[in-house]
Amino acid sequence: MSAFDAAAYLSDELVERIRSRASAVDAENRFPDEDLAELRDAGYLAILVPRELGGAGLGLAEASILQQRLATAAPATALAINMHLVWTGVAKVFGDRGIPGLEFVQRGTVAGEMFAFGISEAGNDLVLFGSDTAAVPQPEGGYAFTGTKIFTSLGPVWTQLGLHGLDTTSPDGPQMVYAFVPRTEAVTTRDDWDTVGMRGTQSRTTELHGAVAPADRVVRRVAPGPNPDPIVFGIFSVFEILLASVYTGVARRALDLAVETAKKRTSKKTGLAYSDDPDIRWRIAEMALAYDALLPQIASLAGDIDAQVEHGALWFAKLSGLKHRAVVAAKQIVDEAMLVAGGSSYFTRSELSRLYRDVLAGMFHPSDPESAHSTVAAAWLGPVSG
Repeated sequence: MSAFDAAAYLSDELVERIRSRASAVDAENRFPDEDLAELRDAGYLAILVPRELGGAGLGLAEASILQQRLATAAPATALAINMHLVWTGVAKVFGDRGIPGLEFVQRGTVAGEMFAFGISEAGNDLVLFGSDTAAVPQPEGGYAFTGTKIFTSLGPVWTQLGLHGLDTTSPDGPQMVYAFVPRTEAVTTRDDWDTVGMRGTQSRTTELHGAVAPADRVVRRVAPGPNPDPIVFGIFSVFEILLASVYTGVARRALDLAVETAKKRTSKKTGLAYSDDPDIRWRIAEMALAYDALLPQIASLAGDIDAQVEHGALWFAKLSGLKHRAVVAAKQIVDEAMLVAGGSSYFTRSELSRLYRDVLAGMFHPSDPESAHSTVAAAWLGPVSG
């Protein structure tokens, strides 16, 4: 089997153009509109859409490689695009398993729609298993959503928001409702994204004031709490894989910059190039050891999702563990790269400075460290007794 050619979908020239804009996007705290326009023109938004529907027909394993590549150029752009790719990835999970309901995501993507991810809520550590957003049934089968979502990446540009809410009024309630609402006057996107890093994602707060999802955009109704439903598995699996991919891409860029710097710098004390200094060599080797361990982990789990491998109750532990390890390793690698580069990396003009700030966002995405450890402990030890 021939190796996957990532450059066929994300050319070297496009990667360099995106990289050249990343610093200004960060400094100006704005959305990378130019990146989005070029990625759309390249067909990148539809990489997970089947060929017969007009997409590239790639698997999650291939999309992961592409997202790693994009993140080496601009982590914030990659993270923002991630949230659109999550929904196309969930549509692929459904389609691969013969489950209907998300074909409109695939067709909409090809037609130019941008799908955003509206799940996170302030103080809601249940994440997929609960919601503070009210989902009120409408006469013709739709739902009206009222509540506040945070960290809504693609804030200025999305056209459809995939979200969840809690239906407490139906006879079979409470039920979690997963649906999509368009951008209308019932949706307010706050201009409140002013963060340490990942500034280009423009992951703004979204207020829902009775935003209506029509009946054909209500995808799933499931019981609250841990649930094996395909919508929960689809979101969790694709989300964790693509997050791990972005932060692995950040790690790769930091490693490359550290190697580049070590070859350029010379010690005044020893006269040796930093690349010949045993301490620097050890530090870079430590970075490479951590980075190399991530690649087969991501490839294996992403491939298992594509191949519909069954891991049963261990799936959530494997996925949350992967995301956790990728973020921890990426942060370690960026820390080490900063030390290799020296004091110049502390200036905001340094790309490493931006990577240092960007990588911090990883700890806030689900699964956070506490959730990941709780999930893995439950998988191996069972639930807490009493």
